[in-house]
Amino acid sequence: MAVFSKDLGIDLGTMFTRLADGTQVLLEEPTIVAIEVFDQKMVAVGKEALDMYGRVPESIEVARPLKNGVIADYEITETLLQYLLQRVSGSMRIFRPRVMISVPYGVTSVERRAVYEAVLEAGSREASLIQQPLAAALGVDLPINSPSGNMVICLGGGCTEAAVMAMYGIVSAETLRAGGMDLDDAIVNYVRRKYGVVIGQVTAEQLKMKIGAAVPQDTENSMEVQGQDQVTGLPRPITLTTGEIVEALQDPLKAVIETGRRVLEKTPPELVSDIIDRGVALCGGGALLRGIDKLLTKSLGIPAYLVDNPMTCVVEGAVKALPMYNILKRNLPQV
Repeated sequence: MAVFSKDLGIDLGTMFTRLADGTQVLLEEPTIVAIEVFDQKMVAVGKEALDMYGRVPESIEVARPLKNGVIADYEITETLLQYLLQRVSGSMRIFRPRVMISVPYGVTSVERRAVYEAVLEAGSREASLIQQPLAAALGVDLPINSPSGNMVICLGGGCTEAAVMAMYGIVSAETLRAGGMDLDDAIVNYVRRKYGVVIGQVTAEQLKMKIGAAVPQDTENSMEVQGQDQVTGLPRPITLTTGEIVEALQDPLKAVIETGRRVLEKTPPELVSDIIDRGVALCGGGALLRGIDKLLTKSLGIPAYLVDNPMTCVVEGAVKALPMYNILKRNLPQV
């Protein structure tokens, strides 16, 4: 039952979309939709559609409407948001929610407009946008209200963002349009080069989550996966170890380190000294990769730590931003 006009925060991510109100995260669904190709009707959304990924006939298309953190397919995104908003607040004819939705830092005005209009069309009363790093900082309660520096690195599925914040605003930031999905791609390519076996994106993601790491680990884990032999086209099992995954992920992780480094270069020295004392907060799903904090600490020369709620801090911060709208207004992206 919808209360009198809810305040909702939405984290519209490449991999997952989350909705929260002031008290808790209401729902988390993979940002993925299954559509009938012929008459463009929606067959399934979220978890249900994800299970169909790579396992459907040609009459059904399973698509991710976001690419690298921005909307690639406007109509599907709108349908998805509409479905999720209805699930959260029932029929919204009477009470339409106020929504704060996150967008990556440094998206173009056209991309911002697309998100803004999709949320309005999906059935919200008013919508505001907030940059992801700012939302993440609010979600993990960093003291961004003071004139001292705080740094966040968000390792999302489609893009990676590093930002330094002070006085409720972003001082310097960079967005790398590559994220967790690119780590999966790197594993797929590595296995194909080394073993001549093709594995799927889903398998690569399982490898990354179960045995993957950013730096060599003390204990070597291994995992057997089924792939398709490139020569014969027949199934073939292979066993991969943690060390191999570490090797496979080196290149995409270098790009993440570079992004962090460029942000620090652009940051005023006074703020850099604050950040050295406080460390860098790591959030997003990519922050759960083993040893990524060690890798960033070593490469940036600043202690990096994993926050308590890496997956949900952006959506929690977006909700917190609604009552603070007047203070934040000058720093939020204008549509």
